[in-house]
Amino acid sequence: MTTTFETQRVALADVVAIPVTPFTEDGRVDQDAHRVLLRRLLDGGVRTLTPNGNTGEFYALTPEERRLVTELTVQEAGERAAILVGVGHDVPTAVASARHARELGARMVMVHQPVHPYVSAAGWVDYHRAIAEAVPELGVVPYIRNAQLPGGRLAELADHCPNVIGVKYAVPDAAKFAAFARDAGLDRFVWVAGLAEPYAPSYFSAGATGFTSGLVNVAPSVSLNMIEALRSGDYPAAMKVWEQIRRFEELRAANGSADNVTVVKEALASLGLCRRDVRPPGRALPEEERAEVAAIAAGWSV
Repeated sequence: MTTTFETQRVALADVVAIPVTPFTEDGRVDQDAHRVLLRRLLDGGVRTLTPNGNTGEFYALTPEERRLVTELTVQEAGERAAILVGVGHDVPTAVASARHARELGARMVMVHQPVHPYVSAAGWVDYHRAIAEAVPELGVVPYIRNAQLPGGRLAELADHCPNVIGVKYAVPDAAKFAAFARDAGLDRFVWVAGLAEPYAPSYFSAGATGFTSGLVNVAPSVSLNMIEALRSGDYPAAMKVWEQIRRFEELRAANGSADNVTVVKEALASLGLCRRDVRPPGRALPEEERAEVAAIAAGWSV
């Protein structure tokens, strides 16, 4: 019987939360704080979680830590949320991570954009095909940040691998997204706006039905308010949320997104939920900016 992945598709058409990875004072993964933050997301109504996403500092975690983060998330979520596990690096490492996710009961993986100085379009297909074919039971979601990748290549990948069911599209160009989605097959995939709330309204207007979020760690209700507005086609209401989160997201995006994770962790630290520590090449937020982030977080209904 052919797997349809309908449950996974529904889970992607939602707020796809990217939990942070909190650290202890001596630099280890803070398992207790991690569980608290995950429960807070779940209690706040979040139903799709991505352990080992970029907001979770995927590239700064060791292989053992990535496995731990996956295990904590699956255990804490239980039946309350769908789990979309971030995998990547070299093909054997990505395949091993995907198989580990499958063994734990996760039903989807997100394949991080290949970090390599020489990425060909054909090689992009080969990379994702090797991972998807290793876990045919799992829904696979490529994370696309490459503006040069043509939509036809995604269609080619899915021709080989029917378990490629969704796309996290993170090229900051709504017109390019609209064209890419149509070249790949608008109705063939679940399109997730991979640049979070700031881009969600424009990407939804072009065919997205879900968006990723790091902000949701701080204020789950804010992100859920936006997707409810977008689902109902109420773009004025969605833009009111956009205005509410604009400054927070501007701080995250400044200087090539240097403080993307840092601002989220600073907000959580101001609420007493975890330490502000991030790992290199991230850095702690300068003292003069901390008060502004705390004031924004305090002003949201959290």
